[in-house]
Amino acid sequence: MAEHDMVDVIRAKRDGGRLSDSQIDWVIDAYTREQVAEEQMSALLMAIFIRGMADDEIARWTDAMIRSGERMRLEFDRPTTDKHSTGGVGDKVTLPLAPLVAACGAIVPQLSGRGLGHTGGTLDKLESIPGWKASLTAAEYRQQLEDVGAVVCAAGDTLAPADKKLYALRDVTGTVDCIPLIASSIMSKKIAEGADALTLDVKFGSGAFMREYADAEQLARTMVALGTAHGVRTASVLTSMENPLGRSAGNALEVAESVEVLAGGGPADVVELTLVLAREMLASVGISRDPAEVLASGKAMDKWSEMIAAQGGDPSAALPVARERHDVLAERDGVLAGLDALSVGVAAWRLGAGRARKEDPVSAVAGVTWHAGVGDAVRRGQPLLTLHTDDPARFERALEALDGAVRLADPGTDVTQQPLVRDIIRP
Repeated sequence: MAEHDMVDVIRAKRDGGRLSDSQIDWVIDAYTREQVAEEQMSALLMAIFIRGMADDEIARWTDAMIRSGERMRLEFDRPTTDKHSTGGVGDKVTLPLAPLVAACGAIVPQLSGRGLGHTGGTLDKLESIPGWKASLTAAEYRQQLEDVGAVVCAAGDTLAPADKKLYALRDVTGTVDCIPLIASSIMSKKIAEGADALTLDVKFGSGAFMREYADAEQLARTMVALGTAHGVRTASVLTSMENPLGRSAGNALEVAESVEVLAGGGPADVVELTLVLAREMLASVGISRDPAEVLASGKAMDKWSEMIAAQGGDPSAALPVARERHDVLAERDGVLAGLDALSVGVAAWRLGAGRARKEDPVSAVAGVTWHAGVGDAVRRGQPLLTLHTDDPARFERALEALDGAVRLADPGTDVTQQPLVRDIIRP
């Protein structure tokens, strides 16, 4: 591999130039091997953040990150299909979705992550189940896919190690919300996982990393192109995160809600999104079963129990419950016109459900539940939100985050809720 001078690479991008394939290959390889100083990579990331990248640069950057580790080969007698969400508030869809799609006949390898800031992490949620473990050996991972058909677990260190280093650096250099860097980060890991197909849930709105729809659409199209170029059948579903999803944000609280969905109930928006994503995942691998019928049959719940038990969890155990609760009451009669997703996410985080740094612990019991959906009539004095935590000293700052989060319209107002799914982008 040709040697390059890192200062020349930084200057090239700083001045708006296109990085050559050779420069990109060298930078990713040298940085992974710790041959490039952190301050130099920080400078390059900021130059990329400001100057952007052309489509072919993003593709080469992603490819170099995949090649920094291993690309798994998943060879089973059934097709493999994966899903990734860009993160939101109350987004527990992976929990009912993975067992549902597996119950329909596909294999679902879900390497998931932990939460950071106001968005929850799937592994944090599942770890609130007594006994459940996030880490599996490669042999255990493959055996569970063979036996159960679905795994949700932590990614090993061999998949796109360049991304692990870059992600940590982006987090402390103000370069997280950059479409070329987000797209290459997500897709390098997902392509390396080796699934036949990938469905992306790309969120926009208050509680999403992409506030504006146009940015989310650009990210979605970029990722579909990257996946397709690497032989992975990829589609992106664009979904709204103006209001939080479901009726809860927090780890054990969201597991309980997911189990309700698997039991045939649960909030309508969680059920809707689970079925939209399941249909997309199944269509991408040629399976024509109706996931709504499979959900109603109870087979997805059976698969959930298998999946949890296979990773040491007790699916019948009671979930932990917070010692302290605080209700936020409606100040007047009206109709719930909006509940700001970001405010709810920050409140749940401040109650202990999330982390400010990767190494911080999270509380299984902390979080927020809300008792009305957009368009519902509410009465003065009724509980609108309930805050859950073991540490009552956290209530004050959580309540500060919720100041102005609830929008009430006058009684009888016809509040039109925006559609949850805005568009689906396919190759």
